[in-house]
Amino acid sequence: MEEARGAAFFDLDKTLMEGASGLYFVRAAYRSGLVSRSRLIRDVYENLRFRVAGATDAQAEQVKERVSGAMVGLPRRRLARLTPDVLAGVLPAIYPQMLEEAWSHQDAGRPVFIVTAASADLASLLAAVLTFDGGIGTPYEVVDDHYTGRLEGPFNYGEGKAVAIRALAAERGLDLAASYAYSDSASDLPMMRVVGHPVAVNPDTPLLRVAREESWQVMRFDKLGRRLKIAGAVGGVSALGAGGGYLAGRLRSYRSAGRPRRDRLGRP
Repeated sequence: MEEARGAAFFDLDKTLMEGASGLYFVRAAYRSGLVSRSRLIRDVYENLRFRVAGATDAQAEQVKERVSGAMVGLPRRRLARLTPDVLAGVLPAIYPQMLEEAWSHQDAGRPVFIVTAASADLASLLAAVLTFDGGIGTPYEVVDDHYTGRLEGPFNYGEGKAVAIRALAAERGLDLAASYAYSDSASDLPMMRVVGHPVAVNPDTPLLRVAREESWQVMRFDKLGRRLKIAGAVGGVSALGAGGGYLAGRLRSYRSAGRPRRDRLGRP
């Protein structure tokens, strides 16, 4: 009888990549006219806050409700056409160290999966681009090629990720005790406790505390969050300056997103 093999499961935002994938989705949606500039500005701010402090369960639920509401009646093709723009933002934000980590698991015979609260479509597509073995995301219902705004399965967040991993393990004969899970957030503790080898990546404070108590491996790559926390320790004004400068730069970039470049004479 063939021995069961382990796998490696990677959270996406702030774990496999710098920041939040949702920011690049809303940027692409803004360029295509699906969301307002004010919504874009709020999401840029939320991304900065997420990188510094992480996300809460309440914030995750709010994002799910907002995304679901915005998708009602949208043709699947229209959202699919955002994909090139979304990937153009997400792919440069992937941590090279995490790619090497994932590929080393594959080389050792362990399949690799993205496990994210983002849409199942994005999870599967990104997994294919990165040559992973699959992606698990939140499934949104489609009827007659239009999104209904309802979920087609569980929200892939918190305990939902643990449920999805157990189901995949049962389907593919994976040994969870021999498996690895990578995440930045204490919200993913259910997923991390399912496997034998949890790894904290750019951990928020609650996850770091658990990782230290239970002697889990800790990996760090997010430099912005650490710089702002250090600035905050030195003085609130310094932190505000660092965060404000970053936010202002991002807003200038996104406000001009999609506009044609002009020469000094104002010509396209």
